[in-house]
Amino acid sequence: MSDSPAVMHAETADSHHEHPAYQRHHFESVAQQFDATNFAMWLFLLTEVMFFGGLFTAYLIMRNWYYPAFVEASHQLNIGWGTANTSVLILSSFTMAMGVYNAHMRRKSGLVFCLILTFILGLGFLGIKSIEYTEKYEKHHIPGFHYSMSSFLNPASDPEVHNSYPDDKPLGLDMARHTELYFFLYFAMTGMHALHMIIGIAILGYLIVRAQAGDFTTGHITYIENFGLYWHFVDIIWIFLFPLLYLISRH
Repeated sequence: MSDSPAVMHAETADSHHEHPAYQRHHFESVAQQFDATNFAMWLFLLTEVMFFGGLFTAYLIMRNWYYPAFVEASHQLNIGWGTANTSVLILSSFTMAMGVYNAHMRRKSGLVFCLILTFILGLGFLGIKSIEYTEKYEKHHIPGFHYSMSSFLNPASDPEVHNSYPDDKPLGLDMARHTELYFFLYFAMTGMHALHMIIGIAILGYLIVRAQAGDFTTGHITYIENFGLYWHFVDIIWIFLFPLLYLISRH
């Protein structure tokens, strides 16, 4: 004899209450769902490592080939702004880590506060980077038709940089041309990093809204943990970019 509709409805209702609302139907358990999403995030980060690794390798090879051009071009970068951005990102990693901790502890106000702080610090990083990009635009150091080599053919024409690096010698036309390659790689690497920051800030805004609704303080912290991995990865990329572009072999 077949079960009555009422019994079938009760069994269905019971099956729906066997797992939390945030568990997707195709996972057997929350632990399995967490493992799958965590593996997917690490796989994504691996592809990012390969992408940025290619850029780093290209930079190191070109720097070895055109060393004088890359050294003098690096003098155009402001170490003060680079250091400020490094400090901002390290602090943002701390606030993000504290956000994950508050999610674990199910502290809604602490989670929201830490996510908002991370959001603000991310905007601060982009603000500082926009100042640097504006300076490059004003000096015509953006690769393209209007690129200017005057700072490298005659270092004295840029008193601000020349006073900091008085030993810089004029580059020959052949070598000066390769300073444009330096700035191409500079904008490629820092631009891709900034794009990842913009994406991260947009996701942060979404997470803040959901955190205020209490979504991540009921045991479901997968989104917060995985985003934390993404944010820390973006910060680590900058930790490599800063010395590579701003610090090494400046003299």
